Amino acid sequence: MKVKIRKGDQVEIVTGRTEDKGKRGEVIKVLPEEQRIVVQGINMHTKHQRQVQSQGRTVNPGKIRYESDMSISNVMLVCKKCNKPTRVSLVREDNKTKRICKKCNADLDL
Repeated sequence: MKVKIRKGDQVEIVTGRTEDKGKRGEVIKVLPEEQRIVVQGINMHTKHQRQVQSQGRTVNPGKIRYESDMSISNVMLVCKKCNKPTRVSLVREDNKTKRICKKCNADLDL
């Protein structure tokens, strides 16, 4: 299935964890095979890191906060023109695919 959200897009969380619902963030990574994305500052998890020594380098111990991936169905793309979360339509012109905002018909690839 074609993924309509790309790296660098602004998205809004519409479902999921109550603490993240309604927040906006930038897409850091897209995993199209798993239908998942990573959004900056959203879905934060804590990993307790043990001190590890490998290849002459030492990894410091402590708590590491990182963004975990989430389902692509939990977010909506934010249109740059109307600044609202919107659905996306794909339009083919001259063997190129354009993403179009369903609310204001603006081109999202500019």
